[in-house]
Amino acid sequence: MKLLNVKTVRFAEVVAKAGVPESYTLWLKPRVDKRLQSLKKNFRIMTIQQSDTGTDFGVTDFCERKGARYLAFPKSLKPFKDMRVIGINWELVKS
Repeated sequence: MKLLNVKTVRFAEVVAKAGVPESYTLWLKPRVDKRLQSLKKNFRIMTIQQSDTGTDFGVTDFCERKGARYLAFPKSLKPFKDMRVIGINWELVKS
């Protein structure tokens, strides 16, 4: 059994403090995508992954993974660094 020793935060709280995110699609390789590099530098990108149980969770950093989705926020996610984001509500995300 694997235990997670990280703090969690609700997605609604992140949206309340960092603004409504928009979905970000990788059309270029991450190292040459200038907008993505800017978002990473300013701590404004979140990686959404699916757990083994099928529920979505977020990481407040860019993690290049197969099947991951990315969200770009208008404000910095620095207050949520090293936290696991739970309760992803896709209705709060701009397309």
